[in-house]
Amino acid sequence: MGQPRSTQRRSPRKARTDRPLVDAMLAIARQRPRFGYRRIARMLARDGWRVGRDRVHRLCRLHGLRVARKSVRRRRLGSAANGAHRLRAERINDVWTYDFVKDQTMDGRPLKILTVEDERTRECLALVAARSITSASVTATLRELFAKRGAPRHIRSDNGPEFIATNLRRWIQANGSWRSRRRT
Repeated sequence: MGQPRSTQRRSPRKARTDRPLVDAMLAIARQRPRFGYRRIARMLARDGWRVGRDRVHRLCRLHGLRVARKSVRRRRLGSAANGAHRLRAERINDVWTYDFVKDQTMDGRPLKILTVEDERTRECLALVAARSITSASVTATLRELFAKRGAPRHIRSDNGPEFIATNLRRWIQANGSWRSRRRT
């Protein structure tokens, strides 16, 4: 015939012989949805099936059996001492948030921008740009805002070194904002 022997093959009959195995796998997966293909293969072997792990893996993929991912609980913001829920701004000047935005100039030198925002109105209260901003600069900016708009009930920030500085935290507690919250 002039054909290589490797091209002559029998037609596959796996679909008919795999049906009872697939039914057994689906039964196990319904009972134990957290089991992956390896544990299903062990349970099938325990039940008397002569089947390899690779075959079970192939059939699991073919029939869409997957272990459902566990949902990750979101961490609450704030500390336990101040409560475990995130404060929502109920009115203007209720909660302010401040943070840094970093950028660079055309010549590649760093630029730091301090932003202070009212969370209720999303109004930008201060925008200070400088090459270097220390906790003393942050304190001076907040001092101006407190004099102009009054102290907010809460101030929210991240744990940057400029925001957790002892002198800044003492100044905030002494000058009207009765609670300072840090977000994580």
